[in-house]
Amino acid sequence: MSSMKYPQIHKARALDDTTLVIEFTNGEVKKYDIRHLLETPMFSPLRQPAFFRNFKVEPGGYAIVWNEEIDISEYELWKNGVILESKDLAGDRIQSL
Repeated sequence: MSSMKYPQIHKARALDDTTLVIEFTNGEVKKYDIRHLLETPMFSPLRQPAFFRNFKVEPGGYAIVWNEEIDISEYELWKNGVILESKDLAGDRIQSL
């Protein structure tokens, strides 16, 4: 198995109540939708928008952390995040179809 190193999380913000925007240490920016995680009991608190938005980036950039039980690793965010188009970053509200 390859020991490819994934970039760490440089910073992150909530785009809306279920989407994170993550800037990685290599300069790439991806968005990650947490909705698929909400079926898992461990992640169900993230259904509360105020709770979802109250995360921090772990020192070293290895995860986004909500509390002792809930975090998402940089590997998961990198591997399953979707590259953001620059228009998404323009500050316009992104209209969902």
